Amino acid sequence: MEPVEYLEELPETDEPAWILGRQHHLKTEKPKLLSDISARLWFTYRRKFSPIGGTGPSSDAGWGCMLRCGQMMLAQALICCHLGRDWHWEEYKKQPEEYHRILHCFLDRKDCCYSIHQMAQMGVGEGKSIGEWFGPNTVAQVLKKLALFDEWNSLAVYVSMDNTVVIEDIKYLCSLYTGNELIYLDPHTTQVFVDSEDDGTVDDRSFHCQQAPHRMKIMNLDPSVALGFFCKEEKDFDNWCSLVQKEIHKQQSLRMFELVQKHPPHWPPFIPPTKPEVTTTGAELIESTDKLFELEEEFEILSV
Repeated sequence: MEPVEYLEELPETDEPAWILGRQHHLKTEKPKLLSDISARLWFTYRRKFSPIGGTGPSSDAGWGCMLRCGQMMLAQALICCHLGRDWHWEEYKKQPEEYHRILHCFLDRKDCCYSIHQMAQMGVGEGKSIGEWFGPNTVAQVLKKLALFDEWNSLAVYVSMDNTVVIEDIKYLCSLYTGNELIYLDPHTTQVFVDSEDDGTVDDRSFHCQQAPHRMKIMNLDPSVALGFFCKEEKDFDNWCSLVQKEIHKQQSLRMFELVQKHPPHWPPFIPPTKPEVTTTGAELIESTDKLFELEEEFEILSV
């Protein structure tokens, strides 16, 4: 299918569309825009996977949307880390080994580190029953804890408290927008569970959105959101801090979050997360997370 066949829903406008920091001109670069969108890993509801916890649900339809959004956010970070921002996916084209390793991290199996099984069961330690809807903060806390067991990527995941990003804490830890609209990938589509083949390959066509992207007015966005930023090196983080201070904080009277240099003295001490002492991995580990981890603070809800 040619891109022009399913791009007619995008508006004819002189305003650029921004996809993860890249600018596209809608009048002249629609195929390029769609190619950029289809390269993102798209995680949606799935059905017919193995029951979570052995006896739990075999579909996340109706409750797993926020978990899928968290998977998409983290998957994009891994793509930037291993493949770079310029990498693009093409159907039936041979992809690098790193791509397949990333995709395997999110398959709907209990032995995959960021699977719906691991996230749902890790959520029990956050006070969420399996099959219960997660908020953005709960998803962020769950991913932070699961990352401790991801030896391949060695991610340092920082979750802000009270809508405040503390620069020194992050440095210690680490020693889609167009006009007034947002372009987004919607997880509220139920697809059949996809497993890897005997040779380890995965039919990845359903993990990439090859249709007109969803759009919404930015004022219709739910204010309860989690923003994710990936910084590969310290200089990337320094550049991000400068950009936030220059472009966001100086131009907005009502800020989504604060950026401070030092750890606020009235906060509890910053303690980087550490991997618990365990003798097993997989479902057995997740079942005991209520004893391994402390509950985290929820994000502050701002009223406008």
